[in-house]
Amino acid sequence: MGAIAVVVFIALYHVKAGYGILIDKSWGITLSNKWAWMIMEAPVFIAMCWFWVMSPRKWELIPFIFFLLFQTHYLQRAFIFPWLIKGKSRMPVLIMLMGIIFNLANAFIQGQWIFFLAPPEMYTESWLGDPRFLAGTALFITGLVINIRSDGIIRNLRQEGDTNHYLPDKGLFRYVTCANYFGEIIEWMGFAVLTWSLSGFVFFLWTFANLVPRAHAIYKRYENEFSTEMTRDPRKRIFPFIY
Repeated sequence: MGAIAVVVFIALYHVKAGYGILIDKSWGITLSNKWAWMIMEAPVFIAMCWFWVMSPRKWELIPFIFFLLFQTHYLQRAFIFPWLIKGKSRMPVLIMLMGIIFNLANAFIQGQWIFFLAPPEMYTESWLGDPRFLAGTALFITGLVINIRSDGIIRNLRQEGDTNHYLPDKGLFRYVTCANYFGEIIEWMGFAVLTWSLSGFVFFLWTFANLVPRAHAIYKRYENEFSTEMTRDPRKRIFPFIY
C-alpha cells in the first residue's frame, strides 16, 4: 500500500482525477455527486463497524476511542457532507469505484491493527497520558475542524442550483487554495501519531499522495480561471507559506 501510494503521488501530477472542479467527461459514466460520495465513503464506515463488532477488544477504552475518532470523520463524510452539496455536480462512476476499493482496503488495514493485531500491552489506559496520544488527538481534532469548516466555506460560495465556480477567500483560504485538503492531511497525520502505528502512517501517506497533487491541479485551474484575483492575493496550494 505504501509503495502504491508513491506511484499514485507521481501519477496524479500527470493525470487529473476528473471529479469536482476538475470534472472530465472522458472518465465515462457519471453519477450525482451526492449519491457518489455516499456510496464511495459508506463502505469504510460499515466495514469498521463490522471489525469493531467482531473484535474481542471492542470495549477496551483505547481501541474504542480510536474507533470513535475514525468513525466521526466517516460519519460526516459519508452521511452528512454529501447531502449538503449544492448544485448538480457529478462524479465518474470509475472514480467512485476506485474510491470504494481503497476505502475497503484501508478499513481492513486500520480495523485489523486496532482490533486484532496491536499488541495487547500497547494500548492500555496509560496511553491516554502518552504525549503521542495527546498530540495526535489535538492534531486530529484540529484537522477535522479545518476540513469541515473549509468545506462549508466552499459550499456557501454557491446558491442552490448554481453550477459556477468561485475562488474561496475566507478562513485558511486566505493562505492556500485547498484549505479543506490541508485540514484532512493534518487530521490523518494526527491519527497516525495518536495510534503510533504503521497502519495509521500508511493512511496518512495515501492522504498526502492523493491530495497534494490534486491541490496542485486545482491551483493551476484557479490560476487560469481567476488570474486577476490570484495575482492580487497570492496564496499557496495546500500548506500555508510553504507549498
